[in-house]
Amino acid sequence: MKLNHRAESIIDLLLENADTYRIQVHQQEAGARIVDFGINTPGGIQAGVKLAEICLADLAQVQCLPASAERVSAWQVSVQTDFPIASCLASQYAGWKVQVEDFFAMASGPMRAVYAGDPLFEDEAVKKFKESSSSVVGVLEADTLPNQAVLEEIIAKIQSSSPMITLAVAPVTSTAGAIQVVARSVETALHKLHELKFDLKSVVSAAGSAPLPPVGGKMITALGRTNDAILYGGDVVLWVDCPIETIKEVGPKVPSNASNDFGRPFQDIFERYQFDFYKIDPLLFSPAKITFIHLPTGKMLSYGEIATDVLQRSFH
Repeated sequence: MKLNHRAESIIDLLLENADTYRIQVHQQEAGARIVDFGINTPGGIQAGVKLAEICLADLAQVQCLPASAERVSAWQVSVQTDFPIASCLASQYAGWKVQVEDFFAMASGPMRAVYAGDPLFEDEAVKKFKESSSSVVGVLEADTLPNQAVLEEIIAKIQSSSPMITLAVAPVTSTAGAIQVVARSVETALHKLHELKFDLKSVVSAAGSAPLPPVGGKMITALGRTNDAILYGGDVVLWVDCPIETIKEVGPKVPSNASNDFGRPFQDIFERYQFDFYKIDPLLFSPAKITFIHLPTGKMLSYGEIATDVLQRSFH
């Protein structure tokens, strides 16, 4: 299961139909490709769905669907996968900060499985998806396109002499960028479980959804709304095979309402902590609601709830 090769197949298909998806490719030195999904190009809904699937190494289905009234927004982004650890934690998790001079981005996608430089890859369930690849694919959440110095920084981290590298780039203020962020409902639940020392190998399948907020405007507003979509509107279901007592112990700690910072729009919280992510209570970063389907017994255990009032304040 080569994560980078799977994602590359999506990229190649998109570039054959770049006008349809309203994206643009920029060829760089040594065959590197920068694909613009919404900085100098419109991108759009379908581009965003495909961008999210690239993040997930083509091991999950992403859709934009009508949302229920409690989600506030008319549309939601849904994710379904039978390979939750490989797709969400080995690939999609945005745990790689790329900073070169004035350029800053959060990096995700299957190139993380080649880099394997964050603590998440110390987890036994995740580390088995480390890979070497002569062709790597990554996604950057950024508001400018990366230059040659950024490419060289990423290549140095990958520790490959001459990889063929493709970087898909979109800002959170774009439609495509917002969709790929909101498509992280399952990822946030799994990462929270990792932090709680839950055995991730027991997670067999996963599905999740979160409302798609209004897109555009200032970066800080878009960042706040996309986070709120998951923190207060994310709804995740995990099919697990583990002792039911483990679920009962861990379950109440998983949803975002386990955090003392829960209850205010993310932008307000962010400003309160002087725009420092690391000062925010890490327990906040998880979906609003999580349901465990216990496969050995068929029992369903749910924790948390959708916070419609906070979504209203954030989205309007």
